[in-house]
Amino acid sequence: MKINRDQFLEEGYVILPQVIPPQQLAGLRQAYEIMVERQKMIWARQRGPHDPPGGVWETSAQPRLNLGALADQIDAQTASAVEIWLHENMQAVSSQLLGVADAGVTEMMLMCNPVRDHGTGGHRGWHRDFYPPHAAPLQGYTDDILENGPRYVQWNLPLYDDSVLWVIPGSHIRRNTAEENAALIKDSHAPVPGAIQTHLAAGDGVAYILPILHWGSVYNAKMRRTIHGGFSEFTHYPALSYLEHLSPAAQATFTRWNQRSEQTLDQIEALLRAALNKDGAAYQAGLEKLHPGRGEKGARLSTIFLSKSAKRIHHLKSPDFDRLPAQEQGWATHIHPMTLQWGRPLAARFSVQEADALWARFKPVDDLLQAAEDQWTPGFQGEETRYYFEQAPAELSVASFLAGVCNE
Repeated sequence: MKINRDQFLEEGYVILPQVIPPQQLAGLRQAYEIMVERQKMIWARQRGPHDPPGGVWETSAQPRLNLGALADQIDAQTASAVEIWLHENMQAVSSQLLGVADAGVTEMMLMCNPVRDHGTGGHRGWHRDFYPPHAAPLQGYTDDILENGPRYVQWNLPLYDDSVLWVIPGSHIRRNTAEENAALIKDSHAPVPGAIQTHLAAGDGVAYILPILHWGSVYNAKMRRTIHGGFSEFTHYPALSYLEHLSPAAQATFTRWNQRSEQTLDQIEALLRAALNKDGAAYQAGLEKLHPGRGEKGARLSTIFLSKSAKRIHHLKSPDFDRLPAQEQGWATHIHPMTLQWGRPLAARFSVQEADALWARFKPVDDLLQAAEDQWTPGFQGEETRYYFEQAPAELSVASFLAGVCNE
């Protein structure tokens, strides 16, 4: 499939026709519908005492399936729901867009329509797909994208015609404008000046770079089955019990990705231990091994991500973990390879004492990312926080981090 990567990097998104070959569309619809029906029964069993009979299926503005958590639902009838992610129109195109040899699928989901009309306010308004306390300020992302290209590409791939997604071209590499902020404050569930609505026919796809400003607009009862997820250099799919139902080529691909995942986990552990041991040279070498060829801004973003890893490891090893707010517990255990977060599998490699010392090494980075008081910026996930939404402090660099670590 022919793509214009330069345009993709400049605008932050690209619409591609017939990503799903027309002859595969009917079979793919059938496979996903089988999974939807199976999930509806699960949601019905899991419903709360005050929920309607269908549970999440009836209450959510956007019922969503996560294939990574539904390994037991992948069988001969539904294998194509996974196989489509390995099609050259998705996997090979994603590799081209990212500028890597072998992009791996990180998330495989399906977004569905609600059973009743939720209008434009039924789900999240305009937003960027991250929250700084758990990731990095916007400038960390934009500087890295401008210097090195994106680390992750996200997809919407509808099985039926879909015009829900809006994007603001170019917003993935800059802060919000004053005009955008004014519009978002006035109404974050309405079109913003300069925004583009993506009109996708069944089988078309839109690939976009996070952290682009985007909005899922109308959530009504019109039939919606849109494949959603993305690709990165890093993957984590430990539950591969369904491999036997996939083609030999797909089995080999997932096996290769999982082996690479384990290697990545080893590399991240080595980076954290280099900081723990105050070994600046080993830390620098580890960053280059993890991200060959990425420059200073990329190394800074990875260091910010690693500071979050250190904090999560510290939380997971803490005897007071169960007393943390539920959201913090969830983020500590969450595995998110694109931001170098590996939850319990990574924390298990460190003792309680090492976790405490590791957090002491990285806490100065975390401190630099916070203001004296809570703040908030339109167009982001989450609520007010001390963490900077947009700016990355000029004094935060890999060199300054290592100088602080090695001079302790």
